[in-house]
Amino acid sequence: MDWGKDEMPSPVVRDDLVTVAARRMKKVAFPSPGNGSPAISPVTPARSALRNTAGSLLRQAVTPRVPDISAILASAGQTPRFVHTPKNTSGGLNLDDSDWTNSLYASPVTGLENTSFFTEDIAPLGSALLKEDDPGEAAATSLFAEFLASFLKHSSSAVFDLLDDYQALCQDKVEVLQSVVMRAGQNSKTVGVRWLLKQECHTWRLISSLYRDRVQLAMEDDMMLDMTSPNESEKMVVEQLFQRDALVRQSQLVVDWLENIAKEQMADFSDNIEYYAKNVCWENTLHELKVRSQTGNVSAFPLVTELDPDAPFRQRRPLADLDREDDVRLLKTVFALIRAGMTEEAQRLCTRCGQAWRAATLEGWKLYHDPNINPESAELRPVEGNPQRGIWKACSWRMAAEEQLNRYERGIYASLSGNLKPVLAVCESWEDCVWAHFKVMVDTLVEKHLMSLGMAHQEVEKLPREYLEANWTTEKVFEELQASESKRVLEETREHYHVIQKFIILGDLDGLLDEFSNWVTASEALPSHLLRFMSHLLLFFRSMGLALKEDVCVDVLKAYVSLLVRDRHTDLVANYVSQLPTYLATARYAAFLETLDQPELRPRCLRLATEAGLDVAAVTKLVVEMVRERDDGDFTHHRQNLETGTTKEDQDKIDVIDWLLFDPAHRAEALKQSNAIMRRFLALEKHHAAKAVFSKVPEDSMREIYCQWSGLGQSSPLPAEDENAIREHLCIRAYLEAHEAFSEWFGHSRAAPQKPTPLPEVKFTERVANEMKEKEYQAALSAWSSRLDALTEDVKERIYNVLLFVDGGWMVDNTQDSEQDAERVHQMSALRSLCLPRLSFLLLSVLQSSARHREALRLADIISSDHYKLYQVFSKEELRRFLLKLRESSLSLLDEGLDPLGYELQP
Repeated sequence: MDWGKDEMPSPVVRDDLVTVAARRMKKVAFPSPGNGSPAISPVTPARSALRNTAGSLLRQAVTPRVPDISAILASAGQTPRFVHTPKNTSGGLNLDDSDWTNSLYASPVTGLENTSFFTEDIAPLGSALLKEDDPGEAAATSLFAEFLASFLKHSSSAVFDLLDDYQALCQDKVEVLQSVVMRAGQNSKTVGVRWLLKQECHTWRLISSLYRDRVQLAMEDDMMLDMTSPNESEKMVVEQLFQRDALVRQSQLVVDWLENIAKEQMADFSDNIEYYAKNVCWENTLHELKVRSQTGNVSAFPLVTELDPDAPFRQRRPLADLDREDDVRLLKTVFALIRAGMTEEAQRLCTRCGQAWRAATLEGWKLYHDPNINPESAELRPVEGNPQRGIWKACSWRMAAEEQLNRYERGIYASLSGNLKPVLAVCESWEDCVWAHFKVMVDTLVEKHLMSLGMAHQEVEKLPREYLEANWTTEKVFEELQASESKRVLEETREHYHVIQKFIILGDLDGLLDEFSNWVTASEALPSHLLRFMSHLLLFFRSMGLALKEDVCVDVLKAYVSLLVRDRHTDLVANYVSQLPTYLATARYAAFLETLDQPELRPRCLRLATEAGLDVAAVTKLVVEMVRERDDGDFTHHRQNLETGTTKEDQDKIDVIDWLLFDPAHRAEALKQSNAIMRRFLALEKHHAAKAVFSKVPEDSMREIYCQWSGLGQSSPLPAEDENAIREHLCIRAYLEAHEAFSEWFGHSRAAPQKPTPLPEVKFTERVANEMKEKEYQAALSAWSSRLDALTEDVKERIYNVLLFVDGGWMVDNTQDSEQDAERVHQMSALRSLCLPRLSFLLLSVLQSSARHREALRLADIISSDHYKLYQVFSKEELRRFLLKLRESSLSLLDEGLDPLGYELQP
């Protein structure tokens, strides 16, 4: 029988107390970091105090333990690199003899997947959240604003405080999502978001830990030299190695980090080993042996005949089925505790389960140190560690290589002695494999250092050559993982956060940014929280002054800004856009403002842009230009435009001027941009749209421009660009007034009172009625004619204001700008050719309709005058048509007995 395997189906059914149902009722779980995790001392002693640190500092297998070096760099100033962590603090885990179960196993809320019977302990969530289609995404949405708040809060303070905030925010959301999962069920999206945030929390912790050490290393000018005295112990030598060797120290930080993760995940491990075995080891086998001894019956099923720890292996006989099952569970738990860095808790568990001998075997890896050799006081202190550690290590290697032993038992002793292969055999996830490799690497580097100083035991030198000659590096670790035979490990190697963690550990920022570039350019969209993490990670690296690929940073930030715009995180956009280069920041924020369809949000967005340090004037100008130039073709003749009504696109161009009106300081730009929009509308003969734009510009704009210029202490005239914009605005106003006057005249001329039809004069009453209607008609006709004459004068005056515009003519700049806008000059010239002939024809029709033929002929003198040179804006066809119209006036004057020019004929 192959009794050495892990899985041994038991033919014996346990009594009611240990049935599956009873076991489920008794189910407990290991604590999460927030519930009973070991407290971390906030005190960072000076390096001189390292020689007096407690033995618990070195709790890794042949590796000095530096618990939580992530706290090495405080908010300000330079501090030493190491910190001592007391093992048994008030909030720590302690498997004492009184009640180890309650201290080791905490609430099963965190991390459990099947937790329907724990929901009574969870605070009720809002029903609105649970009704969301994606409650996980909805619950985590606030992270975007919270991350920005933390980023702004710590923008001028210690960057590592910022990382602590990021980690705390993610952890809080993980707990919220856990509650959502337990209330709303296993919603796949919620579980996915929770996993992402867990990974993000772990990654922030890794970054904080490693970069605190790397920054501290870069800040130190003097490095400790290898000064080992003959009387120094293994522990003290290795402590110095950790201070001096960054590779060993940072590799240990990775081990610490992975053990922290495992400690959090211990909540998923819910088998209570202590329930099956109290204080007696292998009680079922002992009972069976006693029964056989008393009855003399010999069962066909062989059992060990002795109960010393080596008996099953020595006799090659199995234990009772129930004891084998309990052993498998115990060994699995012990390995899980060691994997979580809880070696002392594993020892206490073994003791409570009646296997004190196993607890003793877990003590042999500790480095030897006798504080009494170089006493600092007369007080005699206890010796630490194992003076025969070499023998223990050689035995542990042989045990780990024994295939008949349980694979978890082999993994336990392999992990404590640096034997990689047996450890990997019980590692299931990517984190487990990385932990195994780095733990073995630290063990190997430390052992080689001791051997180089002649402090290694003879037994250590007999270890396999692959251990002694291994040349481990962080790069080699991840190369080994890429070649893993585990399909799960290979799949997890490609996960986004694991890729990020790999490059963070390697310190390869160029490789990390190359991955970021591939992700943001891929067709598949990145998870929103991952993109948020990537953006804040790059901002952290920037704040550290690290050399980065700027193009990749820009691409990631642009992608994050696009995400914020898409998801309508309006208040967050400005601060992240401000992290882009100036030219890109202006374009990106302008594109964002262009999408805003809620006018009430505009002032707030501009205020946020100002607070973020953006060039608001340039942004608003670009917004207007983008909308103004949207879907615009060539600047063509208005007669080719069949639709003169105001379209949706036209209305957008009208409304966009509002962006320039929030701040009076932008009034000059508002004038220029409104002129540009109106030029386009006038060319298309969309006079109503042009009037709407004109009405947007405040009436005091010109006075405001002059006041701002004088407020700058300038006594010289306005800049040519501003002077020309004001003149153009006045030109457009004159044209719009002329067109409006003509429209009013035209409407009035078409509304002449109709002469009444007289009633048949049969009776006196009908005759009187006819006389009354005639009088009313004559009165209305007189009023209409009077009003028409007034409107005619008004039209004539306003059109002449355009045709005879002062100081050079309509749409002609007075001041020559050194940097003229060629497009503007072209458009103004085109408008003269389009609008002035048009107004001339309108005035001519008004005068001819009013029988003012003499004035019509005087218009010809004005157009042909070399002073105004209006004839230059007419085409040949327009001049021919104009002369034909004048011919009609001349014929009318001839009919009146005057000469063709309106003068009296001379006898």
